[in-house]
Amino acid sequence: MNELIFLKIGGSIITQKEIQKPQLNFKNLKRICNEIAESYNDKSMKLVIIHGAGSYGHPIVKRTGIHEGISSPDQLLSFAETQVLQNILNSEVCKILQEFKLPAIPVQPSASAIMENKRLISINSELIKNLIDISLIPVLYGVPAFDKAQKCSILSGDQIIVYLANKLKPQKIIFATNVDGILDSDKNLIEKISKENYEIIKNSLYQANYDDVTGSMAGKISELKNLKSIKSYIINGNKEGIISNILKGKKVRGTVIEF
Repeated sequence: MNELIFLKIGGSIITQKEIQKPQLNFKNLKRICNEIAESYNDKSMKLVIIHGAGSYGHPIVKRTGIHEGISSPDQLLSFAETQVLQNILNSEVCKILQEFKLPAIPVQPSASAIMENKRLISINSELIKNLIDISLIPVLYGVPAFDKAQKCSILSGDQIIVYLANKLKPQKIIFATNVDGILDSDKNLIEKISKENYEIIKNSLYQANYDDVTGSMAGKISELKNLKSIKSYIINGNKEGIISNILKGKKVRGTVIEF
């Protein structure tokens, strides 16, 4: 049986997230794509990739406020402009994956997603299943999407992952971030988070300082609470070899989350 893996690549490791204009971290992105290619075996692995927006999304969304809904024509334009920026980033990611002979196909989540009060209520999961069934690698991404209650809200990569995971049942979910895993307030690694210790540690997690309109690490864990019996791994995608090793099934430094 083929193993289905979801890989989330954080926007902070493929773009210059801390700056206020779209800028690719080309060196990191190329290395990550190479690591995926080294590990990918189309006969034993099915793969879905979801990437963050980084500097292609967070600054413009924060500046225009479209994550809180649409109340002016200017915000409608910002909604559309932000989608175009995400498409550009997604095309760059897919192009480099294809340079390494990976059948990466761009998928625009907002083309089928419906949100309500900032929560994803539906997306075309059957399309994703059909793509992976023929051994394509769908590449999705966080993006502004139509919201029934407020016209626009941010469909985060984490929400996409949880929704699709409940439909498609991957064996493993990997989050490649810019830290070694979930850290406590003293920046010590928390190796495992489960229903047994979540209530104890949830108020003592380290929070990064950069603007992120899709939520913090605490928000990520809150999303993953909605998954049952699927292991998620938070790892450092900035460190060479980590993504490659975990895709190969090797043990790496990070946090395991399972509720």
